[in-house]
Amino acid sequence: MLSHMVHREFKDRLYPQFARIGAALSSEKRLELLDLLAQASRNVDALAEETGMSVANTSRHLQALLSARIVDTHRSGTRVFYSLADDSVLRLWLALRNVAESRLAEVDQISREFVPDRDRLPLVSRDELQSLIDGSKVRLIDVRPRLEYDSGHLPAAVAIPIEDLPDMLSELPRDLPIVAYCRGEYCLFADQAVALLRENGFQASRLEGGWPEWKSDGREVVVGNKEFPSTVL
Repeated sequence: MLSHMVHREFKDRLYPQFARIGAALSSEKRLELLDLLAQASRNVDALAEETGMSVANTSRHLQALLSARIVDTHRSGTRVFYSLADDSVLRLWLALRNVAESRLAEVDQISREFVPDRDRLPLVSRDELQSLIDGSKVRLIDVRPRLEYDSGHLPAAVAIPIEDLPDMLSELPRDLPIVAYCRGEYCLFADQAVALLRENGFQASRLEGGWPEWKSDGREVVVGNKEFPSTVL
């Protein structure tokens, strides 16, 4: 049998490794970086611009994530690009977010403060959308930046970045329901898209969640021109 001393030494050496992950997640800016990297790989300059941080601060946060092996890097030319290490990191981020949603009333309060009309916008579940896609009974639009669409998107989705949507209304069908999705539950692009579409007479709904939730479910995704079960990406 293992002695108490060996048991204690095992715990004392093991739990600090778990704590490395917790420490890496203990910054709101690092969580925002993970949320962005769940959409597409990016270099430090692009991440700094998206988060409103300096390049130096962004780099420091990325180094903390790298140290915990939560993100990986690859080089393209002279630039280094960052990405989530694997899908387990995406699931970890969504799990952390789900715990916050269930335990912290402030999450819902803040959402309602900034998106008071969300409850009045029609919502399509991911299962329902899957059926609509399978039956070719929907026009699905991805309103994220084109970089993110090109990195991976839902089957049958067409790219219409939110800033381009007002000029694309004449190209959209009026005889099919339109479903918009974006970066996930706490991205406002899809809400803005659905509101604009409905103001212009379209039958429009927002997808429950968005790209990361769909991917985390293990549903089919498209990268380039190829479809994959997301669990193998």
